[in-house]
Amino acid sequence: MRTELRRYTVKEICEGFIYNELEGKGLFGLSGRLTIQPEYQRNYIYADGKRDVAVVQSLLKGYPLGLIYFNRASDTQLEVLDGQQRITSFGRFITGKFAILDANGMQQYFSSLAADQQQMIFDSEILVYECNGTESEIKHWFRTINIAGVPLNNQELLNAIYSGPFVTAGKAEFSNSQNANIQKWSAYVNGSANRQDFWACALDWVSQGNVDDYMSKHRYKGNIQEVKTYFTTVIDWAASVFRTVESEMRGLEWGRLYEEHHATPFDSEKVDAEVKQLFGDPYVKSRKGIFEYVLGGSKDTKLLDVRVFDTATSRSTYEKQTAQARVKESSNCPHCAVGNDSNNTKLWKFAEMEADHVAAWSKGGTTSADNCQMLCKTHNRAKGNR
Repeated sequence: MRTELRRYTVKEICEGFIYNELEGKGLFGLSGRLTIQPEYQRNYIYADGKRDVAVVQSLLKGYPLGLIYFNRASDTQLEVLDGQQRITSFGRFITGKFAILDANGMQQYFSSLAADQQQMIFDSEILVYECNGTESEIKHWFRTINIAGVPLNNQELLNAIYSGPFVTAGKAEFSNSQNANIQKWSAYVNGSANRQDFWACALDWVSQGNVDDYMSKHRYKGNIQEVKTYFTTVIDWAASVFRTVESEMRGLEWGRLYEEHHATPFDSEKVDAEVKQLFGDPYVKSRKGIFEYVLGGSKDTKLLDVRVFDTATSRSTYEKQTAQARVKESSNCPHCAVGNDSNNTKLWKFAEMEADHVAAWSKGGTTSADNCQMLCKTHNRAKGNR
């Protein structure tokens, strides 16, 4: 890959700057010769009133913004390889998309700045390496870039590797913060549109975890209907089973849960009642596990991380059982005591035993001293929920 160092002013770069409010492809500069957000680029993430403002303040103080890299896509066209966030920030400021605070704490848009400050921004020099190489060389370089301390996440890297009509269509649907469906999606999926989290989740679900292969196969297809349909189906299924939306639903493996349980009929009214009961149970430590627990027929209590007996209760129960066992000349594990092997008279050490619910928690037993018994580890782990 060949590189050439060039110098541009902010004014030159911002000639013909267009900011797409819908965050799709189409940020341009250098009078249309520069594509600021090519397909492989992440969305703009600096619009937080801090990082975008910091870029402008740096220009006003005469600070360098650091090297920026362009890819020479053709004899006349350039693409931003590294520097999209910085360029978009000062371009948005110049076109009146946000304001900064002056020394007196007053908001100032570019148009309200003093003429000398406007000129200082326009005349600021940007050092740019223009790169010329094959697609694989450009993509390899892009993977190594760390933009202003915000590393590319895995989906952003995959978008770069498999850039094309499929990624373009996917970002337009799932990485558009103006999409009216985002509020509904956010009840089940962690993250944000800007960082590709919904797009990553949709791909993970439809591909059953094989995102890399799926994107490779669909790279040159502009149709993402399969992804949209599957993603919508999973979320609609979850919403139909669990009528009440809880914050703990966000980020669960809904794609996997759909595959495992969508063929099972559920009474949403009964499900809702059971979920509310579990949410109110003081012994349930993992609320996020409640939903999978219910879907699985309320059998796997490990998902709930039910509160165990504390050390004081366990020790007290151990001492009591051991004293009684010595009198009876039997094992201090009730299950061993009724057996026919050599362990029926064995006195286990405290560290060799575990506290257990006499009446299982799942069957109404409480985590209290009067429902505690000590079993040897073998018998306790074999007992399960019985």
